[in-house]
Amino acid sequence: MQPLSQWRLADRRGLIGVFTDIDDTLTTDGAITPDALQALADLKAAGLHVIPITGRPMGWSVPFAAAWPVDAIVAENGALALRKALITSADADPAVLSKLYQQDATTRLANFARMQDVAARVLREVPGTALAQDSAGRETDIAIDHSEFTQLTPKRIAQVVQLLQSEGMNATVSSIHVNGWFGAHNKWDGARWIVRELFGRDLKAEINRWAYVGDSTNDQLMFEAFAHSIGVANIRRFEAQLTHKPRFVTAGERGAGFAEAVSAILVGP
Repeated sequence: MQPLSQWRLADRRGLIGVFTDIDDTLTTDGAITPDALQALADLKAAGLHVIPITGRPMGWSVPFAAAWPVDAIVAENGALALRKALITSADADPAVLSKLYQQDATTRLANFARMQDVAARVLREVPGTALAQDSAGRETDIAIDHSEFTQLTPKRIAQVVQLLQSEGMNATVSSIHVNGWFGAHNKWDGARWIVRELFGRDLKAEINRWAYVGDSTNDQLMFEAFAHSIGVANIRRFEAQLTHKPRFVTAGERGAGFAEAVSAILVGP
């Protein structure tokens, strides 16, 4: 992981969009900081696409998708997205959101029932586990809290991951939750999907013109895919667990680190 000062100016000036994680990347102590929020606005004002992508649920993401200066929020590790509805009349509410899904309604309903059974098994078999407090807003995955309001040891986290995988689920560990879901989607798949949906373009074909900012082990697919990948400084607590590390790392942690990355992107001529 190199300091941002090693990021070539020509590469930064060629960017057309930024994907970013939310928890512990945009947020600090659970809330977006003013400098991180201003950084989002600065990216949009400069004409760049801005898309947060998170393991957080649809319900939790709604107020942020409505209020933040972003193109969309991709939630539940790539399964779905929220975007502001296209304004079709002077009376339309600009905060109205459109929901986009990768899975059809029948599949989502069947998977939801299966996931509740798996969640019950986790709570029953792994001591000390609790569902994430944002679980009521989840449509396509389950989340077990390991660091937000409940503290799990690495051993217990590994047990949860193993149990989810034994049930045929995908499982990832973010800075706060263990997420599990049925389906082939993930953050990288969700990023490619939303670029096709919103802009009709192929993200993989233009990957050198996008950047990604993250902080945790569940960002590894994105770190691997994006040549312009940045970890905020708190990524170092997971460094030993990372097979794929970000190319660059900020000096600042969390929201301050994101603002630092944006300052590097928007450096003047």
